[in-house]
Amino acid sequence: MKTYTITGEKNLPESEMEINAEISYEILAPHRTAAIKKISGNISIPGFRPGHIPEKILIQKIGELAVLEEAAYAVIETALPEILAEKKISIIGEPRVSITKLAVNNPLAFSIIVSVTPEIKLPDYKKIAATEAGKKTEVVSVSEKEVTDFIDNVRKSYATQTAPDSENGGKDKATMDETKVSKNPTLPELTDDFVKKLGDFKNVSDFKMKILENLQQEKKHKALEKKRLEIAEAVLSKTEVTVPKALIESEIAKMLARFHDDITRMGMKVEDYLKHVKKTEEDIRKEWRPDAEKRGKLQLVWSAIAEKEKITATEQAIDEEVKHILEHHADADPARARAYITMMLNNEKVFEFLESQK
Repeated sequence: MKTYTITGEKNLPESEMEINAEISYEILAPHRTAAIKKISGNISIPGFRPGHIPEKILIQKIGELAVLEEAAYAVIETALPEILAEKKISIIGEPRVSITKLAVNNPLAFSIIVSVTPEIKLPDYKKIAATEAGKKTEVVSVSEKEVTDFIDNVRKSYATQTAPDSENGGKDKATMDETKVSKNPTLPELTDDFVKKLGDFKNVSDFKMKILENLQQEKKHKALEKKRLEIAEAVLSKTEVTVPKALIESEIAKMLARFHDDITRMGMKVEDYLKHVKKTEEDIRKEWRPDAEKRGKLQLVWSAIAEKEKITATEQAIDEEVKHILEHHADADPARARAYITMMLNNEKVFEFLESQK
């Protein structure tokens, strides 16, 4: 038996939909008792223990409408899955519910706004990827100078600050001009003993070889990321899709979280940083919106390609990565961690699939 009646619906901008519905007072009324019990346990009234407040006293304190509102949201939560199932829509993010009419002995009227998974018109992504993959790839090489410069930077980080007496003028070294000190660092000699202190290196030759390998790997990774960005840009530019507002807001929220973490790690307060750059958080949200929209679009398109090509990461791979995250972040939500890892691994497989198109 249906507990609701849909009274209207309309499409909104940014891939959102509004659904209007009603629930009769006869269906709402039984939820009133549970609402009173819940409110009673969360409110403080002198002379009564929480959870043991007489109904009459509670109504006098908060009013009948507050009880009905609590009951209304409870009954809407029950009806919501049925409404979405009836409309046969796939949504992104959490629905936004607003009560539009609420009174004793009257139907409950409410609206639901949801971000709908949009229609995605995929281009010939295999052909596009093959074209991008066929373009000349940057040759990865590391020069001897790059290795030497890297090693010199390592040595500088272990330098002893000294200055010649002629520049010191007989002054105590602790009071020397900092500029002069920094210009005359004494670098440690590149010896077997020195490199062994830096890590698992057998000797200077082994150290240089591993530095070379690390620099090569770093350049290969950057070249791969550049190629992937070119493939992604090419596919996205030919794809027709409206990115839902909820997905854009979700990406902005992730970017802001990383921004807050970065500022905090720098030992600054976010509000102080914003004051320094003369911007508000809303200014930053607006600046980041185009990038957030692009990220959301990439996720939609890559998910569509994964579904069409039946590309999916193995459960074993997902389990291993989730375990790794939870070991290092004990407060992480396992369900969210799994969803994130599944998305990342699937995206990786889509990239590999597109890169294989020759």
